[in-house]
Amino acid sequence: MAIFEQLWAIARNTYLESVRQPVVLVILSIGILLTIMSNPLAGWTMQDDQRMFVDIGLSTVFISTALLAAFIATNAISREIDNRTVLTVISKPVPRPVFVVGKYIGVSITMLVSLAVLALVFMLVEVHGTIQTVRTPFHIPVIIMGGSALLISVAVGAWMNFLYGKNFAASCILIAIPLLLIAYTGSLFFTGDWEQVAPATQFEAEIWKSLGLLALATMVLNAVAIAASTRLGQVLTLTVVLGTLLLGLLSDWFFGRTVARLTDEFARLGTITPPMGDRILYWTCETLASVVPNFQVFWMTDALTQKKVIPLEYILYAVPYSALLVVALLALAVALFQRREVG
Repeated sequence: MAIFEQLWAIARNTYLESVRQPVVLVILSIGILLTIMSNPLAGWTMQDDQRMFVDIGLSTVFISTALLAAFIATNAISREIDNRTVLTVISKPVPRPVFVVGKYIGVSITMLVSLAVLALVFMLVEVHGTIQTVRTPFHIPVIIMGGSALLISVAVGAWMNFLYGKNFAASCILIAIPLLLIAYTGSLFFTGDWEQVAPATQFEAEIWKSLGLLALATMVLNAVAIAASTRLGQVLTLTVVLGTLLLGLLSDWFFGRTVARLTDEFARLGTITPPMGDRILYWTCETLASVVPNFQVFWMTDALTQKKVIPLEYILYAVPYSALLVVALLALAVALFQRREVG
């Protein structure tokens, strides 16, 4: 029971420290602005502008959360080691594995809260629809409800900061989530000219599934950042996180394509032993394809733009895949931090 209390205390403190960082509010503000601006920018295609908006909007949400993971998670351990504040925790004594896992949970809560804000803004803009021409009518309920939710969040955050000394960023984010959820739910009941419709006609379940898969990708990125920050400084940890993200998005192109090509060549050779160079290349690519997190598993833009249904079986595959990656990365983080000199 004491371990769970320590775990919760570390996770809670990490969340409070992370959500109060100015970079969280800055990246969220930029992400919200870019998501809103992607609506008119998507109207320049010659065919389906709404599909282009979904592609740009999801990319904005994913890149914003990736940047947040890179900045927040890197500070979770490396900053405490540099400031030597970690000594006050592990001298309690708190087991080092509990410290690492608690940090990961706290950072993940911050990331999920941030992702919820971006996702709700994205879905509000999706309900609005793409502005294809100057004659395209605005979706007034979305503008009024969504705009009011954002303005009230900023106003209440400023009021809490001025009168009670509460952190402005933390207050804005926590207030924005329920208000944006109410605004999104309310907008589903109306068309652009306030005519009542069935909510199911404007509810996009497949996009919500895609956002859920992006949340799994964020959890994996957090684990990568936590593992790297146990041994590396902030700059190198940022490099590792962004490099892993880029390599994971291109994993099928770098490794999977080579494995598939060599598999076909080996099948054509039959009983003939393949050249040693090809065998080494095959083993190397197959190992890297298995070890490097494949973020294409969580990227459903192609399915959405082609209007395909994301099956439940696929989600049931992605969840354990991400869970195994997180467990493996946290085990690596614990092993690296176990012998780290912090004194």
